[in-house]
Amino acid sequence: MSLPGLEYNTQRPALPIPEYGRNVQRMVDHCMELEDREQRTRSAKAIIQVIARLNPQLRNSDNFERTLWDHLWIMSNMKLDVDAPFPMPTAAELESKPERVPYPKGDIRFGHYGKTVQRMIAQCMAMAEGEQRDQYVLVIANLMKRQFLAWNRDTVPDPVILKDLAELSQGKLRLKPEQQLAHTADLLRTQQNGPRNEVDLRRKPGGGGGKKRNRNRKKRY
Repeated sequence: MSLPGLEYNTQRPALPIPEYGRNVQRMVDHCMELEDREQRTRSAKAIIQVIARLNPQLRNSDNFERTLWDHLWIMSNMKLDVDAPFPMPTAAELESKPERVPYPKGDIRFGHYGKTVQRMIAQCMAMAEGEQRDQYVLVIANLMKRQFLAWNRDTVPDPVILKDLAELSQGKLRLKPEQQLAHTADLLRTQQNGPRNEVDLRRKPGGGGGKKRNRNRKKRY
């Protein structure tokens, strides 16, 4: 039971695009009632400016203005007769769906290491043997250990990382006897606090911290 003098949305006509609200729809309906074509065109362009402010995220798209005019056509039920910069879309164009974007598929031997690690290993395998390649192998192994700790934060034995590295590289990448992986505690501390290789410019030399030295002294009269 509805109260007298009140109008409910359930009793009103459905909005073609509810996101713009009923006031914008009333503007479109009023524009359609104008008899002069030139006046209708000016009114339609003013409505385009209004809905552009209500839908600012469309500005990032390539067909921003065309989309706004399509929305105006839809709100007018394809009956608005104005001089528009774009043609009125057909029913087939409005009902068409975007093409399906194929999901990239690829076999990942160890999901916790990720695809990037596998690409790094493939690049390293293509490098010529030498000191640079050995250092790159150590970087990859430490990255694998860090990735493993993100998945299992308790601990990870170094032999597990070396075994996985050998398996992913088909036995072609191995650490030198003198090379050692980073300690687990250091990697966990880096994950929690971030890298500490940046100089803190906020601290002043001398440890004074900018405090006034004479603030506790008695004033002299």
